[in-house]
Amino acid sequence: MKLLIISHVLHKSFNKRIYGYGPYIREINIWEKYIDTLIIVAPKVSTSPSAIDLAYNSDKIKFIEVPQINLVGIKNSIQAVINIPVILLQIFSAMNQADHIHLRCPGNMGLLGSLMQIFFPKKKKTAKYAGNWDPNMKKIKSYNLQRTILSNTFLSRNIKVLVYGEWPNQSANILPFFTASYHENEKSQIFPRQFAGLIKCLYCGFLLKEKRALQSIQVVEQLHKMGYDIELTLLGDGPEYHTLHKYIQQNQLEDFIYLKGNVDANEVKEYMKNAHFLTFYGHDSEGWPKVVAESMFWGCVPLVRSVSCTRFMLGEGERGTIVQDSVSSMVDGVLFYLNNPYKYHTTSINAMNWSREYTLERFKTEIKSLICE
Repeated sequence: MKLLIISHVLHKSFNKRIYGYGPYIREINIWEKYIDTLIIVAPKVSTSPSAIDLAYNSDKIKFIEVPQINLVGIKNSIQAVINIPVILLQIFSAMNQADHIHLRCPGNMGLLGSLMQIFFPKKKKTAKYAGNWDPNMKKIKSYNLQRTILSNTFLSRNIKVLVYGEWPNQSANILPFFTASYHENEKSQIFPRQFAGLIKCLYCGFLLKEKRALQSIQVVEQLHKMGYDIELTLLGDGPEYHTLHKYIQQNQLEDFIYLKGNVDANEVKEYMKNAHFLTFYGHDSEGWPKVVAESMFWGCVPLVRSVSCTRFMLGEGERGTIVQDSVSSMVDGVLFYLNNPYKYHTTSINAMNWSREYTLERFKTEIKSLICE
C-alpha cells in the first residue's frame, strides 16, 4: 500500500534521514507500520534537526518537496500566489499515485490537500484535524474553509476526518478521535495524594503568552499569601520564559515557584505522579491538550479552561474542573478540592481511569483499522 501524507510540517534533511516535529513524526511512525511505501508532500530545508525533532523510521520514503507557503507581507504573498499552482500540480500527481490519502489539517498545505482530494472521490482518505474543532469557536477563515470542505459529504467522499472530542450535529465524515502518550505496561499503581503536607501544582507546556502561564503563577502566589503551603513547578520553554523568570524574581517567589525549562519525558512523568493539580489555562487553538490527558493518567487533577474538547475530557467536572479565564476562578477551584479531600480523591481516580483507556496500544489498533479495513 502507498500512503500519501500532505503536511505543512517543515522537514529537515540530515545524514541521509528526514526529520520533523517530534510529536508529528512519532505518530506517523505508527501509521507507516501498516504500509509499503510512504509518499510525503511537504516543505523541507537542509538544516540540522533541533532537540524536539525526530526522524522517520521507514526507509521507503518518497519525499516530494514543495515551497513553504507564507502569507505574511506583500512579497511573501506574491511568492505564494506564484507557488500555489505548482504545489497543486504536485499534490494532484502524488494523489494519483497513492492508495490512501492522508491530510494533516489545519494549515496551508491541509487546505490545498482538501481542495485536491475532491478530484479523487473513489480513493480511500483520512484527514487528521489537530486543531480545535469546536463549531462555536471563532477561527481563521482558511481553517473554516477546510472544515467546510471536509465536512461536506458531497465534496469529500470516502474520507474519515479525525477530530478531537465529540460534537453535536456532525456529518458522517467526522470521526471523534484521540491521541495517546503511554503504553499499557506503564499503568503503575498510584497512591492517593494527601493534603497534610506541601500542595504541589504543575504547569507543563510551551511558554506562550496565549497559554497564560503567568496566571498559573499568580494563582499559586495568591494561595501562598492566603497561608497555604503550596508550590508550582513550570515545565517547558518558549518566548515567555524570560518574562516569567523576571516576574518570579521581582515578586520574590523563588522559594515556591520553580521554572525548570525543558525536561525529558521521564522527568515530566515523575512530576505528574507527585503533583496534586495541573493548573493549565491552555491555548484557544489546541485540539487535544496532551498535557491534560497525561496528567490525568497519573491521577493529577486538572483545572483547565473550556478549550476545544476539555469539557469532554473532564467529563463535565467528574474528572477535573473547568475554570474561567481568571486567576480567581482557578484559585476557587483549588480551594474547593482542598476543602473537600474526598471529592479530590474520587476526581483523581475518575481522571486516571478515563485517561488509561487511551493507551498507545489502543491508538495503534485504531490507526490500523483506518488503513487496513
